[in-house]
Amino acid sequence: MVHRLPVGGGHVLHVEEHGNPAGLPALVLHGGPGSGSSPLQRSFFDPARYCILCPDQRGAGQSTPRGRIEDNTLAHLLADLRLLRQHLRIGRWLVVGGSWGATLAVLHAADQPEAVSGLLLRNPFLARAADIGAFFAAAGLPESIVHVFATGPVAAQRAAAARWWDAEQRLEGRDPVPPADAASLARLVDRYRVQSHYLRHGCWLPSEGLPACCEQVPAIPVVILQGEDDAICPPEGAQVLQRALGARATLRLVPGAGHDPSHPAMAAAMREALRTFPSGPLTAGLAEPPPAALP
Repeated sequence: MVHRLPVGGGHVLHVEEHGNPAGLPALVLHGGPGSGSSPLQRSFFDPARYCILCPDQRGAGQSTPRGRIEDNTLAHLLADLRLLRQHLRIGRWLVVGGSWGATLAVLHAADQPEAVSGLLLRNPFLARAADIGAFFAAAGLPESIVHVFATGPVAAQRAAAARWWDAEQRLEGRDPVPPADAASLARLVDRYRVQSHYLRHGCWLPSEGLPACCEQVPAIPVVILQGEDDAICPPEGAQVLQRALGARATLRLVPGAGHDPSHPAMAAAMREALRTFPSGPLTAGLAEPPPAALP
């Protein structure tokens, strides 16, 4: 089932509903920002057990207008999730997200503690000023690239999008594949316009990033799955987030996995966590992380 939900400012969200309508509600938040949902993200769920809800955030995926950054901030995204839950008449849902999706998941739990039954977070992005700088350094991209998508000519935006895509693919351990055609490149330009808009504004979070917002997260089960070899969201960030969330959170490092959710080890870890979450053991079969020596 597809929902088209007007949320104000000219934005209309594209929301896909899969699985069992009577199953456990699960909200799946994509990363980016700006990337949109994909079939991979729902493939980890047992469709007989879960009602799987996959919204494309403002300006992303099949939401319209694609690539629009006006009326598109963190506050807007959180308000959209409140409206979506009301529209679907859902009391509480399990919230699942990777990278930026994990960031938004934690912030949604802090914003609406009564709405969230649990959090499953993959390779969380903490959105600290240092994290944003480290991403650009690791990708070999100048931080000034974020301004190209707001003010640059079309040709410059296309060149910047192709360069950004190539850098991300390398960081995720994939062989870069150039955009197949003009339509693919246009989608990347829109994607990175939204992503650069958020990064340019520090995702509208304090300089301390996501950990500064964890006190408002309710006492719900939280499972963090972190690829040991993630170069985009390194394990140090997941360790910091687990400490900020305290006893409610369990961190599991996934050996051999990086940022790519399709890596076999990460895919297996996601499926196992969802198989038992939230009614049974939350971390069965996942490798324990080594002791962390953090300052």
